[in-house]
Amino acid sequence: MSSSLASLLVSGTFLLPTWRQQDCLENGAVLITGSTITAVGTRSELQRSHPGIPELHEPHGLIMPGLVNTHTHAPMACFRGLADDLPLMTWLQDHIFPLEARLDRPTVRLSALLSMAEMIKSGTTSFCDMYLFAEEVAAAAATAGLRCWFGEVLYDFPSPCYGALENGLRLTAELLDRFRDHPLITATVDPHSVYTCAPGLLEQCGRLAADHDSLLVTHLAETESEVHTCRSRYGKTPVEHLDSLGLLGSRTLAAHCVHLEESDIERFADRNVKVSHCLESNLKLASGVAPIPRLLERGVTVSLGTDGSASNNDVDLFSEMSSVAKVHKGVMLDPTVMSAETTLRAATIGGAEALAAAASIGTLAPGKQADLIVIDLDQPHLTPLYNLPSHLVYAARGADVIHSLIGGRPVMKNRQLLTIDESEVIARMGEALKKLRPGG
Repeated sequence: MSSSLASLLVSGTFLLPTWRQQDCLENGAVLITGSTITAVGTRSELQRSHPGIPELHEPHGLIMPGLVNTHTHAPMACFRGLADDLPLMTWLQDHIFPLEARLDRPTVRLSALLSMAEMIKSGTTSFCDMYLFAEEVAAAAATAGLRCWFGEVLYDFPSPCYGALENGLRLTAELLDRFRDHPLITATVDPHSVYTCAPGLLEQCGRLAADHDSLLVTHLAETESEVHTCRSRYGKTPVEHLDSLGLLGSRTLAAHCVHLEESDIERFADRNVKVSHCLESNLKLASGVAPIPRLLERGVTVSLGTDGSASNNDVDLFSEMSSVAKVHKGVMLDPTVMSAETTLRAATIGGAEALAAAASIGTLAPGKQADLIVIDLDQPHLTPLYNLPSHLVYAARGADVIHSLIGGRPVMKNRQLLTIDESEVIARMGEALKKLRPGG
């Protein structure tokens, strides 16, 4: 590696390079050269082998992999709290779709930046987004320095972004080509769902994803209504329907997956489909609770997503982890399901696997991208300390993250964002929302 690349040593009281307590290293450190991790070890040994290297040391810090949020609609921060306590289809058709018709590019970029500020401040370093005016999400991610998978959502009906469907397919192909070699941003193919996309459109999306070796990202089996509609139209469950169209595979990322038959779970396992579990959004919209323990038993890759702030109402993966671990225990009446380590795995390397990026993110190891966060353990709610994964899932909060680096670049230090002007974004959002509010 070129010696001209800047190097940095990040050190703390503990280093947790994976999701497992057994891998914890006291007085640990990570050596970063350029965007890449070049060594992991104790602070003393790395200081000896690299004398005089610049160091970011946190005396009460825990260094860990950045969290990976595999299902978001970042620009929907502008709708946070606008139409709460409603059924999903009422919320979507009577409130969200009409308001989305009034969106424009500047508002989408600004609102995406607001979500990204929230994500960075709560420990997320990578996210997967599907929304309108997706180029603006990519532009905001480039500004924020966040690792981003993104796609323009595709429907049967005209979009406020691209108009007629053929324009959306053409735009998606252009985005796939344009971002093919970007170091942080990757385009995906994003049909909205089986109930908003005809079979022909879904097949076109499948071919487009295959031609570009891209992820295919979609909402799937989120509500009982969706399952009923799909059975009425096609005589199949949503999962069977996608499978019949050839859309289930190792690069399929299915969000929600709440209402699954046992045969659907078997299909996921057989086809190596990846799942994004969005528990808090599913609870709030009363969609139900996905059978995650059963999916895990069958070896299905499970990751965590927050969904958008209009239906969650935040993008804090620490909050999501806490809910995931606890709710499944209550549903199953079994305190052993969704252990802290299992849940932390889903939020880190599970997310990386879902995004086909486990070789570069999700754990801290030499050769991987330097995507890491530092937690301040000097907190009443984090004292005493017996088990790090348990603390991270059951006690830690997004606000405990004090430093964040993505690709070796500091994006937050001492809780101060370095790539986003937080106060400016908040002030501008207040002005932008005046025209979006009903009657505005």
